[in-house]
Amino acid sequence: MGWIDADAHVVEGQHTWDYLDPSEQKYRPTLFDINPGSSKGGWYIDGKIRGLFFGDPNEEQFKEIEGFWGRNMATPKASREARDLEARLRHMDELGIDTQIVYPSIFLDQCADRTAVDVALCGAYNRWLADVWKETKGRIRWMAVLPFSSIPDALDQMDFAKAHGACGVFMRPIEGTKLVNHPDFFPVYEKAAGWNWPIGLHQANGNANIVDFFSTPDGNREFFNQYRIFNVGAFFLVIQAGLTKVFPGLKIGFIETAASWVPWVTMELESRRKMVTTGFSDNLLREYDLFVTCQSGDDVPYLVSRGYGDNLMIGTDYGHVDASTELDALKVMAEGQALTEEQVRKIAEDNARVFYGIA
Repeated sequence: MGWIDADAHVVEGQHTWDYLDPSEQKYRPTLFDINPGSSKGGWYIDGKIRGLFFGDPNEEQFKEIEGFWGRNMATPKASREARDLEARLRHMDELGIDTQIVYPSIFLDQCADRTAVDVALCGAYNRWLADVWKETKGRIRWMAVLPFSSIPDALDQMDFAKAHGACGVFMRPIEGTKLVNHPDFFPVYEKAAGWNWPIGLHQANGNANIVDFFSTPDGNREFFNQYRIFNVGAFFLVIQAGLTKVFPGLKIGFIETAASWVPWVTMELESRRKMVTTGFSDNLLREYDLFVTCQSGDDVPYLVSRGYGDNLMIGTDYGHVDASTELDALKVMAEGQALTEEQVRKIAEDNARVFYGIA
Protein backbone atom coordinates (compact mmCIF):
# COMPACT_ATOMS: atom_id res chain seq x y z
CA MET A 1 0.00 0.00 0.00
CA GLY A 2 1.25 3.49 -0.75
CA TRP A 3 0.37 7.08 -1.29
CA ILE A 4 -2.81 7.84 -3.23
CA ASP A 5 -2.29 10.94 -5.35
CA ALA A 6 -5.76 12.44 -4.94
CA ASP A 7 -5.34 15.05 -7.68
CA ALA A 8 -3.27 14.31 -10.77
CA HIS A 9 -3.84 15.24 -14.40
CA VAL A 10 -3.42 14.15 -17.95
CA VAL A 11 -2.80 16.76 -20.62
CA GLU A 12 -4.84 16.02 -23.71
CA GLY A 13 -3.12 15.90 -27.08
CA GLN A 14 -3.97 15.06 -30.66
CA HIS A 15 -3.87 11.37 -29.72
CA THR A 16 -6.82 11.96 -27.38
CA TRP A 17 -9.10 12.76 -30.28
CA ASP A 18 -8.15 9.58 -32.12
CA TYR A 19 -10.81 8.10 -29.83
CA LEU A 20 -13.58 10.05 -31.52
CA ASP A 21 -15.95 7.80 -33.45
CA PRO A 22 -15.60 8.10 -37.25
CA SER A 23 -18.87 10.03 -37.44
CA GLU A 24 -17.53 12.47 -34.82
CA GLN A 25 -14.23 13.33 -36.52
CA LYS A 26 -15.85 16.50 -37.86
CA TYR A 27 -15.74 17.79 -34.26
CA ARG A 28 -12.03 17.02 -33.82
CA PRO A 29 -10.20 19.80 -31.93
CA THR A 30 -7.24 21.41 -33.68
CA LEU A 31 -4.09 22.26 -31.77
CA PHE A 32 -2.36 25.56 -32.48
CA ASP A 33 0.48 27.68 -31.12
CA ILE A 34 -0.75 30.79 -29.34
CA ASN A 35 2.59 32.44 -29.91
CA PRO A 36 5.25 30.37 -31.68
CA GLY A 37 8.17 29.76 -29.37
CA SER A 38 6.21 30.61 -26.21
CA SER A 39 5.74 26.92 -25.23
CA LYS A 40 1.99 27.52 -24.90
CA GLY A 41 -0.70 25.88 -27.00
CA GLY A 42 -4.45 26.02 -27.30
CA TRP A 43 -7.37 24.34 -29.01
CA TYR A 44 -9.74 25.41 -31.76
CA ILE A 45 -13.04 23.60 -31.14
CA ASP A 46 -16.41 24.04 -32.79
CA GLY A 47 -15.57 27.41 -34.28
CA LYS A 48 -13.96 28.98 -31.22
CA ILE A 49 -10.76 29.00 -29.23
CA ARG A 50 -11.62 26.67 -26.37
CA GLY A 51 -10.32 24.92 -23.33
CA LEU A 52 -7.59 25.65 -20.87
CA PHE A 53 -4.39 26.74 -22.58
CA PHE A 54 -1.58 24.51 -21.44
CA GLY A 55 2.10 25.06 -21.05
CA ASP A 56 4.65 22.77 -22.67
CA PRO A 57 7.90 23.85 -21.03
CA ASN A 58 11.23 22.34 -22.01
CA GLU A 59 13.83 21.25 -19.46
CA GLU A 60 15.42 24.69 -19.20
CA GLN A 61 12.04 26.39 -18.76
CA PHE A 62 11.05 23.85 -16.10
CA LYS A 63 14.18 24.71 -14.11
CA GLU A 64 13.28 28.39 -14.28
CA ILE A 65 9.69 27.71 -13.18
CA GLU A 66 10.79 25.44 -10.34
CA GLY A 67 13.29 28.05 -9.20
CA PHE A 68 10.55 30.67 -9.10
CA TRP A 69 8.11 28.51 -7.12
CA GLY A 70 10.71 26.60 -5.09
CA ARG A 71 8.97 23.28 -5.74
CA ASN A 72 9.50 20.05 -7.67
CA MET A 73 7.15 20.40 -10.66
CA ALA A 74 8.81 18.91 -13.75
CA THR A 75 7.10 16.04 -15.56
CA PRO A 76 8.18 14.43 -18.84
CA LYS A 77 5.97 15.48 -21.75
CA ALA A 78 5.12 11.92 -22.75
CA SER A 79 4.19 11.12 -19.15
CA ARG A 80 1.84 14.03 -18.58
CA GLU A 81 0.20 13.33 -21.94
CA ALA A 82 -0.14 9.63 -21.01
CA ARG A 83 1.67 8.57 -24.19
CA ASP A 84 4.51 6.77 -22.38
CA LEU A 85 2.72 5.02 -19.54
CA GLU A 86 5.76 2.99 -18.47
CA ALA A 87 7.65 6.24 -17.92
CA ARG A 88 4.75 7.65 -15.95
CA LEU A 89 4.57 4.60 -13.71
CA ARG A 90 8.32 4.78 -13.11
CA HIS A 91 7.94 8.43 -12.13
CA MET A 92 5.11 7.50 -9.77
CA ASP A 93 7.37 4.88 -8.17
CA GLU A 94 10.10 7.49 -7.69
CA LEU A 95 7.58 9.75 -5.95
CA GLY A 96 6.25 6.94 -3.75
CA ILE A 97 2.82 7.02 -5.38
CA ASP A 98 0.83 3.79 -5.54
CA THR A 99 -2.22 5.11 -7.42
CA GLN A 100 -3.04 8.35 -9.19
CA ILE A 101 -6.55 9.75 -9.54
CA VAL A 102 -6.58 11.56 -12.85
CA TYR A 103 -8.59 14.66 -13.71
CA PRO A 104 -8.69 16.29 -17.16
CA SER A 105 -7.05 19.51 -18.33
CA ILE A 106 -8.93 20.85 -21.35
CA PHE A 107 -12.28 20.28 -19.65
CA LEU A 108 -11.50 22.64 -16.78
CA ASP A 109 -13.13 25.18 -19.10
CA GLN A 110 -16.29 24.86 -21.17
CA CYS A 111 -15.32 23.12 -24.40
CA ALA A 112 -18.49 23.18 -26.48
CA ASP A 113 -21.75 25.04 -26.96
CA ARG A 114 -23.45 22.36 -29.03
CA THR A 115 -24.58 19.22 -27.24
CA ALA A 116 -23.39 16.95 -30.04
CA VAL A 117 -19.84 18.28 -29.69
CA ASP A 118 -19.96 18.02 -25.90
CA VAL A 119 -21.09 14.39 -26.07
CA ALA A 120 -18.44 13.50 -28.65
CA LEU A 121 -15.49 15.08 -26.82
CA CYS A 122 -16.44 13.62 -23.45
CA GLY A 123 -16.90 10.19 -24.99
CA ALA A 124 -13.49 10.31 -26.67
CA TYR A 125 -11.79 11.38 -23.44
CA ASN A 126 -13.46 8.60 -21.48
CA ARG A 127 -12.49 5.94 -24.02
CA TRP A 128 -8.91 7.21 -23.93
CA LEU A 129 -8.73 7.02 -20.14
CA ALA A 130 -10.28 3.56 -20.20
CA ASP A 131 -7.25 2.40 -22.19
CA VAL A 132 -4.87 4.23 -19.83
CA TRP A 133 -6.45 2.42 -16.87
CA LYS A 134 -6.19 -0.94 -18.61
CA GLU A 135 -2.58 -0.48 -19.72
CA THR A 136 -1.46 0.63 -16.24
CA LYS A 137 -3.27 -2.32 -14.61
CA GLY A 138 -5.35 -0.01 -12.46
CA ARG A 139 -2.58 2.18 -11.06
CA ILE A 140 -4.08 5.15 -12.89
CA ARG A 141 -7.73 5.60 -12.02
CA TRP A 142 -9.80 8.36 -13.53
CA MET A 143 -12.78 10.61 -13.03
CA ALA A 144 -15.41 10.40 -15.76
CA VAL A 145 -15.94 13.56 -17.79
CA LEU A 146 -19.65 13.86 -18.57
CA PRO A 147 -21.62 15.91 -21.12
CA PHE A 148 -23.80 17.72 -18.61
CA SER A 149 -25.59 19.46 -21.48
CA SER A 150 -27.37 16.13 -22.07
CA ILE A 151 -28.13 14.20 -18.89
CA PRO A 152 -29.29 11.03 -20.73
CA ASP A 153 -25.93 10.91 -22.53
CA ALA A 154 -24.14 11.67 -19.26
CA LEU A 155 -25.82 8.69 -17.60
CA ASP A 156 -24.89 6.44 -20.54
CA GLN A 157 -21.26 7.53 -20.34
CA MET A 158 -21.26 6.85 -16.61
CA ASP A 159 -22.11 3.21 -17.38
CA PHE A 160 -19.16 2.93 -19.76
CA ALA A 161 -16.82 4.67 -17.33
CA LYS A 162 -17.75 2.44 -14.41
CA ALA A 163 -16.99 -0.67 -16.47
CA HIS A 164 -13.59 0.70 -17.53
CA GLY A 165 -11.78 1.86 -14.41
CA ALA A 166 -13.31 5.21 -13.56
CA CYS A 167 -13.84 5.84 -9.85
CA GLY A 168 -16.09 8.91 -9.83
CA VAL A 169 -17.41 11.92 -11.72
CA PHE A 170 -15.43 15.05 -12.50
CA MET A 171 -17.58 18.15 -12.21
CA ARG A 172 -17.04 21.90 -12.44
CA PRO A 173 -18.62 24.16 -9.78
CA ILE A 174 -20.43 25.92 -12.62
CA GLU A 175 -21.72 23.85 -15.54
CA GLY A 176 -22.87 26.23 -18.25
CA THR A 177 -25.51 28.40 -16.57
CA LYS A 178 -26.20 25.94 -13.75
CA LEU A 179 -24.76 25.56 -10.28
CA VAL A 180 -24.16 22.26 -8.50
CA ASN A 181 -27.50 22.39 -6.66
CA HIS A 182 -29.51 22.49 -9.90
CA PRO A 183 -32.13 19.70 -10.11
CA ASP A 184 -30.99 18.79 -13.64
CA PHE A 185 -27.94 17.14 -12.06
CA PHE A 186 -29.91 15.05 -9.58
CA PRO A 187 -30.05 11.92 -11.80
CA VAL A 188 -26.25 11.93 -11.92
CA TYR A 189 -26.03 12.32 -8.15
CA GLU A 190 -28.57 9.54 -7.61
CA LYS A 191 -26.68 7.13 -9.84
CA ALA A 192 -23.32 8.02 -8.30
CA ALA A 193 -24.70 7.54 -4.79
CA GLY A 194 -26.00 4.11 -5.72
CA TRP A 195 -22.54 3.07 -6.85
CA ASN A 196 -20.72 4.69 -3.91
CA TRP A 197 -19.11 6.96 -6.51
CA PRO A 198 -17.86 10.41 -5.49
CA ILE A 199 -18.35 13.71 -7.26
CA GLY A 200 -14.99 15.45 -7.63
CA LEU A 201 -15.64 19.20 -7.78
CA HIS A 202 -12.31 20.29 -9.20
CA GLN A 203 -11.39 23.95 -9.38
CA ALA A 204 -12.70 24.85 -12.82
CA ASN A 205 -15.39 26.90 -14.52
CA GLY A 206 -17.81 25.69 -17.16
CA ASN A 207 -19.11 29.15 -18.01
CA ALA A 208 -16.97 30.91 -20.63
CA ASN A 209 -18.55 34.32 -20.00
CA ILE A 210 -17.59 34.27 -16.33
CA VAL A 211 -14.06 33.11 -17.16
CA ASP A 212 -13.70 36.00 -19.61
CA PHE A 213 -15.15 38.46 -17.09
CA PHE A 214 -12.44 37.59 -14.56
CA SER A 215 -9.56 37.76 -17.03
CA THR A 216 -6.86 40.29 -16.25
CA PRO A 217 -6.85 43.62 -18.16
CA ASP A 218 -4.16 42.25 -20.50
CA GLY A 219 -6.28 39.17 -21.24
CA ASN A 220 -4.38 36.64 -19.13
CA ARG A 221 -5.90 34.05 -16.83
CA GLU A 222 -6.50 34.77 -13.14
CA PHE A 223 -7.30 31.39 -11.66
CA PHE A 224 -8.26 32.41 -8.14
CA ASN A 225 -11.30 34.38 -9.27
CA GLN A 226 -11.96 32.33 -12.41
CA TYR A 227 -11.75 28.92 -10.74
CA ARG A 228 -11.04 28.62 -7.04
CA ILE A 229 -13.57 30.94 -5.51
CA PHE A 230 -16.40 29.10 -7.25
CA ASN A 231 -15.41 25.83 -5.58
CA VAL A 232 -15.62 27.59 -2.22
CA GLY A 233 -19.10 28.80 -3.14
CA ALA A 234 -20.06 25.30 -4.26
CA PHE A 235 -19.18 23.99 -0.78
CA PHE A 236 -21.68 26.47 0.65
CA LEU A 237 -24.36 25.39 -1.85
CA VAL A 238 -23.81 21.66 -1.32
CA ILE A 239 -24.41 21.99 2.41
CA GLN A 240 -27.21 24.52 2.03
CA ALA A 241 -29.03 22.13 -0.34
CA GLY A 242 -28.16 19.07 1.75
CA LEU A 243 -27.22 17.15 -1.40
CA THR A 244 -25.48 14.31 0.39
CA LYS A 245 -28.51 13.87 2.63
CA VAL A 246 -30.96 13.98 -0.28
CA PHE A 247 -28.81 11.28 -1.95
CA PRO A 248 -27.53 9.01 0.85
CA GLY A 249 -24.19 7.49 0.01
CA LEU A 250 -23.08 10.43 -2.12
CA LYS A 251 -19.64 11.83 -1.35
CA ILE A 252 -18.45 15.17 -2.71
CA GLY A 253 -14.85 16.35 -2.82
CA PHE A 254 -13.41 19.81 -3.35
CA ILE A 255 -10.26 19.30 -5.37
CA GLU A 256 -7.26 21.61 -5.88
CA THR A 257 -8.71 24.48 -3.89
CA ALA A 258 -6.48 24.08 -0.80
CA ALA A 259 -8.32 23.74 2.52
CA SER A 260 -7.68 26.78 4.71
CA TRP A 261 -11.04 28.27 3.70
CA VAL A 262 -13.10 25.46 5.25
CA PRO A 263 -13.32 26.98 8.77
CA TRP A 264 -14.36 30.34 7.30
CA VAL A 265 -17.18 28.90 5.18
CA THR A 266 -18.26 26.72 8.09
CA MET A 267 -18.60 29.84 10.23
CA GLU A 268 -20.57 31.59 7.49
CA LEU A 269 -22.94 28.63 7.16
CA GLU A 270 -23.43 28.24 10.88
CA SER A 271 -24.23 31.92 11.39
CA ARG A 272 -26.97 31.65 8.79
CA ARG A 273 -28.32 28.27 9.84
CA LYS A 274 -28.77 29.40 13.43
CA MET A 275 -31.33 31.95 12.26
CA VAL A 276 -33.77 29.18 11.37
CA THR A 277 -32.59 25.95 13.05
CA THR A 278 -30.63 24.74 16.02
CA GLY A 279 -27.39 24.74 14.04
CA PHE A 280 -24.91 22.16 12.75
CA SER A 281 -22.93 19.37 14.23
CA ASP A 282 -19.38 20.31 15.20
CA ASN A 283 -17.94 18.84 11.98
CA LEU A 284 -19.58 19.65 8.66
CA LEU A 285 -17.15 17.58 6.60
CA ARG A 286 -18.00 14.44 8.52
CA GLU A 287 -21.73 15.23 8.77
CA TYR A 288 -22.12 15.83 5.02
CA ASP A 289 -19.56 13.29 3.66
CA LEU A 290 -17.39 16.02 2.19
CA PHE A 291 -13.67 15.73 1.43
CA VAL A 292 -11.11 18.42 0.63
CA THR A 293 -7.61 18.24 -0.84
CA CYS A 294 -5.12 20.22 1.20
CA GLN A 295 -1.76 21.65 0.14
CA SER A 296 1.54 22.01 1.94
CA GLY A 297 0.85 25.71 2.45
CA ASP A 298 -2.23 24.96 4.55
CA ASP A 299 -1.95 24.86 8.33
CA VAL A 300 -2.80 21.18 8.33
CA PRO A 301 -2.34 20.60 12.09
CA TYR A 302 -4.92 23.31 12.76
CA LEU A 303 -7.35 21.73 10.30
CA VAL A 304 -6.81 18.37 11.98
CA SER A 305 -7.46 19.99 15.36
CA ARG A 306 -10.82 21.14 14.00
CA GLY A 307 -11.73 17.49 13.45
CA TYR A 308 -11.12 17.38 9.69
CA GLY A 309 -8.38 14.74 9.79
CA ASP A 310 -10.62 12.01 8.37
CA ASN A 311 -11.71 14.14 5.41
CA LEU A 312 -8.48 15.68 4.12
CA MET A 313 -6.54 14.35 1.11
CA ILE A 314 -3.49 15.55 -0.78
CA GLY A 315 -2.44 15.50 -4.43
CA THR A 316 0.46 16.53 -6.63
CA ASP A 317 -1.36 18.26 -9.52
CA TYR A 318 0.88 16.04 -11.65
CA GLY A 319 1.11 17.21 -15.24
CA HIS A 320 0.31 20.86 -14.60
CA VAL A 321 2.63 23.78 -13.89
CA ASP A 322 0.91 26.24 -11.59
CA ALA A 323 0.48 27.44 -8.01
CA SER A 324 -0.89 24.04 -6.90
CA THR A 325 1.75 21.79 -8.48
CA GLU A 326 4.04 20.05 -6.00
CA LEU A 327 5.27 16.58 -6.87
CA ASP A 328 6.81 16.19 -3.39
CA ALA A 329 3.62 17.30 -1.64
CA LEU A 330 3.46 14.28 0.66
CA LYS A 331 7.10 14.56 1.72
CA VAL A 332 6.82 18.31 2.26
CA MET A 333 3.69 17.89 4.39
CA ALA A 334 5.07 14.97 6.40
CA GLU A 335 8.37 16.69 7.15
CA GLY A 336 7.22 20.28 7.40
CA GLN A 337 4.07 20.03 9.51
CA ALA A 338 3.59 18.81 13.09
CA LEU A 339 1.61 15.68 12.26
CA THR A 340 1.76 12.15 13.62
CA GLU A 341 2.45 9.18 11.36
CA GLU A 342 -1.20 8.17 11.65
CA GLN A 343 -2.39 11.64 10.65
CA VAL A 344 -0.06 11.67 7.64
CA ARG A 345 -1.20 8.19 6.59
CA LYS A 346 -4.84 9.22 6.73
CA ILE A 347 -4.29 12.30 4.58
CA ALA A 348 -1.91 10.63 2.14
CA GLU A 349 -3.69 7.32 1.74
CA ASP A 350 -6.62 6.22 3.90
CA ASN A 351 -9.00 9.11 3.26
CA ALA A 352 -8.49 9.01 -0.50
CA ARG A 353 -9.20 5.28 -0.50
CA VAL A 354 -12.48 5.98 1.28
CA PHE A 355 -13.44 8.89 -0.97
CA TYR A 356 -12.56 7.24 -4.28
CA GLY A 357 -13.60 3.74 -3.23
CA ILE A 358 -10.18 2.19 -3.77
CA ALA A 359 -9.50 -1.06 -1.94
